[in-house]
Amino acid sequence: MGYHSVNIRDAIFSLSDALDLVGITHIHHGKRVAYIASEIGLCLGWNEKWLDRVYLASVLHDCGVSRTQVHKRLIQFEWEKEVGHCEAGARMLGSCQALAHLAPLVLYHHTHWADLAETGLSHEDRLLANCIHLADRVDALTLKSLIDEPDILLGRNATRELISSKRDDWFYKQFVDAFLTVSRPAAFWLAMEGGRASGYAPKWLSHGHKRNLSFEDFRSLIGVFAQIVDAKSPFTKEHSEGVARLARYLGEQIGLTERSCELLELAGLLHDLGKLRVPDSILDKNGPLTPVEFAQVQRHSFDGYEILKNVKGLEDVALWASQHHERLDGTGYPYCAGPNDLSIEARIIAIADIFQALAADRPYRKAMPLTEIVEFLRSQAASGKIDASVVECVCARPEECLSQAVRTDQPLFVQEKKIAFG
Repeated sequence: MGYHSVNIRDAIFSLSDALDLVGITHIHHGKRVAYIASEIGLCLGWNEKWLDRVYLASVLHDCGVSRTQVHKRLIQFEWEKEVGHCEAGARMLGSCQALAHLAPLVLYHHTHWADLAETGLSHEDRLLANCIHLADRVDALTLKSLIDEPDILLGRNATRELISSKRDDWFYKQFVDAFLTVSRPAAFWLAMEGGRASGYAPKWLSHGHKRNLSFEDFRSLIGVFAQIVDAKSPFTKEHSEGVARLARYLGEQIGLTERSCELLELAGLLHDLGKLRVPDSILDKNGPLTPVEFAQVQRHSFDGYEILKNVKGLEDVALWASQHHERLDGTGYPYCAGPNDLSIEARIIAIADIFQALAADRPYRKAMPLTEIVEFLRSQAASGKIDASVVECVCARPEECLSQAVRTDQPLFVQEKKIAFG
């Protein structure tokens, strides 16, 4: 396997834009929490290691939230079911070696200071988790106040008073004192209005440097974001992984280079990143979409491209992923691209996406039998919509393609009807 040159800070900061999409309108929450937590840490004189950890964990602290209905509950100051997204986020980060050290902070970022002593966390982890907890609640209160107030400055005094009242119970007293100090100037609050929350972010990003990651480590990092996307709906829980495996398999069968196959796999993992912006009610709808709903779905591949294009080293991945709904006859979206605009990699991603989607249950239909999937792909190729050479590669090895696209603990469904391989 090859190596990929990656600036991890830059990649994670850019990919965290996907988490912002879940809020639809309440965006940039993670970056504001990172800004608030960093200002507290700077006030207390934390070293660079602690500042790095609290910033990165803050940016990713809500990675366990994929559904828009859950995100809406986050602006409540108290929420009885908040632990669920903490556990989900910790599991996701724990699956990635580069991010596993952040899992305890995410797991306990809603745990009160008075209860943290019983968790068994190290002193450092207790402090950092509670700092994120305070910063998270400050931003929640700020977002809630903006519903009633026309200006961010008008709700600040009530927020400061409520946070102060939780000293030694919800929040470590030194954090409360530091927050009251840094939040006294109006500039502290006005900075939160910026899309990326000015402050520590530019400095943190400027100190990043490229590292050569093995493909396995890079895939593990990208895989966290694929898990976030697939958690968006119970009907897509393995979609990104299935598309990624099948795209790589097809690339290998066609004879693409190892690096192209690796990038194909990453494109498959990330191709639906923009779906985090689509409301749950649309993705889970048991019936045809209205024109308004379909318009919201159509933008997801472009929204994903707008995020991925900013990650250095993923430029090709961003393009291929954004073209997974394009068709060779120009009827696809979002670009209405034609055959001269679509590389073999983009064509493979498109077919892998169709295959996996048809092979899995959806709210409006059951999984399609393998013979019918093959027949559908052939009809689409015959009408000039998708690449015939890639379709023939699928037809030559249909069971192998199915095993890549859908993996379960149960034996794969085998058709009684013999499939024509030619």
